[in-house]
Amino acid sequence: MAGDLIWLAAVSLLSAFQQCHFAWLVGKSRMKHKVMPPAVTGAPEFDRTFRAQQNSVEFYPVFLTALWTAGWLFNEELASFLGLLYVFARYKYFHGYVQTAKGRLTGFYLSLVVLICLITLGAAGIVHGFLEEYLHFSITKKLHKLF
Repeated sequence: MAGDLIWLAAVSLLSAFQQCHFAWLVGKSRMKHKVMPPAVTGAPEFDRTFRAQQNSVEFYPVFLTALWTAGWLFNEELASFLGLLYVFARYKYFHGYVQTAKGRLTGFYLSLVVLICLITLGAAGIVHGFLEEYLHFSITKKLHKLF
């Protein structure tokens, strides 16, 4: 059982660590710029750091759902690779946003492309499973016959 889905679990934990790290950086920025909770605005650098972290939190459930759906129902290795790419994209997004508002764009677009890929793979896995389970039609068998 431990070997099943190990890559998805590893990427999930890495992404959870990243979310914790982003929250820690917000706390560090709060101290640096003397922005005490519950305030969420202050110096422009703090505002960008806070927004980068909040935006990452907002996308996190979508990422985890898409990662696990694509990995479980389509291909674990491919989904895990895309998950690592997403973690890298969020790193670029976060640190780019802290520097300038425009600095977030490369990481944002990359993370969006990765999410679209994961969602597409997850949907393909669901369709494939539905066709096999309820209509007894196997796309995989049909493709093997062609090639």
